[in-house]
Amino acid sequence: MSNTPDLTNWVKSTYSGGQGNCVEWSPTFAQAHGTVPVRDSKTKNGPVLMLTPTAFAGLIALARTHA
Repeated sequence: MSNTPDLTNWVKSTYSGGQGNCVEWSPTFAQAHGTVPVRDSKTKNGPVLMLTPTAFAGLIALARTHA
């Protein structure tokens, strides 16, 4: 059994760059459920962080300050 929620629409972060350090999230799931799933793009069937919208906004803010 996979840790990955039943999601089909993953979007790679624009802050990931081409270095292989990629983060993906599912905007469709987030809009439908109010929780933002985030995963490592290299581990498609690995763990998924389920973040509140506030926590996800904090993650984005952190990425912007270290880009």
